[in-house]
Amino acid sequence: MGSNEFYQGIIAVTNRHLCSRPFLEQIESVCRLQPRALVLREKDMEEEEYQRLARLVLPICENFQVPCILHSFSDTAKKLHVDKIHLPLLKLQEQGRAEPEFSVIGTSVHSVQEARRAEELGATYVIAGHIFKTGCKPGVPPRGLDFLEEVCGAVSIPVYAIGGMLLTVSCLKEIKERGAAGMCVMSGLMKE
Repeated sequence: MGSNEFYQGIIAVTNRHLCSRPFLEQIESVCRLQPRALVLREKDMEEEEYQRLARLVLPICENFQVPCILHSFSDTAKKLHVDKIHLPLLKLQEQGRAEPEFSVIGTSVHSVQEARRAEELGATYVIAGHIFKTGCKPGVPPRGLDFLEEVCGAVSIPVYAIGGMLLTVSCLKEIKERGAAGMCVMSGLMKE
């Protein structure tokens, strides 16, 4: 598996608090790897601050032709003409149906039922987790590969695994063997 092929199986998820260098430098470094997409997560930001950051990140993603998926703030995505959004499942349920302005709509799921519900609501992909033990969820037991396989078998949309994903060919192969389209990596890409 070549480097480009490997990274096409990965969605990068941001967390500026994990970066040891300036955040925008880190984003550029990640985009150089050509991942399938980058989710600008930054969950602790208010919308105005998030919008300012998105305005800086979007040109970097565009420069490297990496799709940028905005997180949570639909109005910001519309204002910035971004047609890719990742919404918490609760938000997607409140809307009752995915908004037609978005060509890509993702959500995170923690059960087969949630995955089926997300697909019914118009999600175009789901992130299922957490699969392996991760420092991001201390004390919470991982759901494991059997759970991932169940989610993948329950829906017809792409499923990406998250939680404890190592940036290795063997990790990607292992989760793809369970039916996943790829994996989401936060720590491994934000700390490098």
